[in-house]
Amino acid sequence: MKPIVQISLDLTNIDEALETAELAMRAGVDWLEAGTPLILAEGLHGVRALREAFPKVPIVADLKTMDGGYLEAEMMAKAGATHVVVMARAHAETIKCVVQAGTDFGCEVMGDNLGCPDMVAGAKFLEDLGCGFVIHHIGYDERRGIAAAGDRMPSPLDDLKAVVDAVNVPVQAVGGLSLEEAIQCPQYGAPLVVLGAPLTIDADAFKTADGDLESSLRMICEAVHAQDVPAF
Repeated sequence: MKPIVQISLDLTNIDEALETAELAMRAGVDWLEAGTPLILAEGLHGVRALREAFPKVPIVADLKTMDGGYLEAEMMAKAGATHVVVMARAHAETIKCVVQAGTDFGCEVMGDNLGCPDMVAGAKFLEDLGCGFVIHHIGYDERRGIAAAGDRMPSPLDDLKAVVDAVNVPVQAVGGLSLEEAIQCPQYGAPLVVLGAPLTIDADAFKTADGDLESSLRMICEAVHAQDVPAF
């Protein structure tokens, strides 16, 4: 399959999210993500605005669902999300509820293994419960805390190949990747390349990063789309 480039709109207002999304579409990005900051700030309105502006583009709602799974997934699907995110650390029943809502409302489910003591086992757990995608994720706070203590910052690339080998669904790696590392993800068998903080979004201010973002995104998209990964 051809790799997919997804931009995470980790912003806090709809206008900037729409502006950044428009720029990303011109550059060749495939999927839009209503990032957690946007969902916290604008809720369903942010997802609806993206759907109205981009009627045919897949939209990921990064809910990070931990409970109330069916309702959260239903609401986002009805607002226009094509994909919703549930956490591996949630109760198994919550994950099952999100998967059921996905079936009922035509929405794909992505399972996120952030915070799992065993990241590979967490990914397999998500797949076994019906998630169609796995997000292999090293969290923002975890990375910053470890770096502040002077230790080596963990990277999703550390266990990415093991996660890919453990599951039979597409995997994406998230969490502090450099530009070069993000482009390399398909080489690990992870076809869903996510561009967010700090590559395209200022991780501290939650605003669009400075510089010629459109040209950078175009270069990234061309490099990622030129690769091939095994079909799922």
